[in-house]
Amino acid sequence: MPLKKVAVLVSGGGTNLQSLIDTIHNQYGEIALVISDTPDVYALTRAEKAGIKSMAVDYRSLADKNDFYKILMSALQNFDLIVLAGFLKILPGEFYEKFENRIINIHPALIPSFCGKGFYGLKVHQAAIDYGVKLSGATVHFVDGSADTGPIILQKAVEVSDEDTAETLQQKVLRVEHEILPKAVRLFLEDKLDIIGRRVKISE
Repeated sequence: MPLKKVAVLVSGGGTNLQSLIDTIHNQYGEIALVISDTPDVYALTRAEKAGIKSMAVDYRSLADKNDFYKILMSALQNFDLIVLAGFLKILPGEFYEKFENRIINIHPALIPSFCGKGFYGLKVHQAAIDYGVKLSGATVHFVDGSADTGPIILQKAVEVSDEDTAETLQQKVLRVEHEILPKAVRLFLEDKLDIIGRRVKISE
């Protein structure tokens, strides 16, 4: 039986992509394409080193931003799963209709805290520290038509110490991301996720 095809969308260094290459690629599924919205990011180098096809679609250089999403839609037609791994663009509605329950995202906080439009990168961790939370963490969720509102697949918490900065908290959470994102992708590829309303039932 052929492996299911996975596309990974990235915007930066690609450490979450690397976690998928190391644990998922050619074992549970085939990462057949990596797409970046920014050229010359290290994530594209990671794909090249792993022999994975990649492409950069420079969002900033396009006069009509709708062209960006048209290019993505065309490139993603034949994929079983799309993983947003540090991808910073919010996809338009037609993606969720076309790929319903086949797009997942990793977010560096415990949704529904510190999520939604404007919460990305270090901003998430600074907001958590400013609020004074004792726990933060990471969430893998299905993507729907709004930012960070889809059904939650996996979450894992980390402790926030009095000494933490946004940068040190980011590193703590990143280690958790590298654990739960590949697990969620594996569960999807093994058909072990069932969405019931807002709940995701996992069959291990």
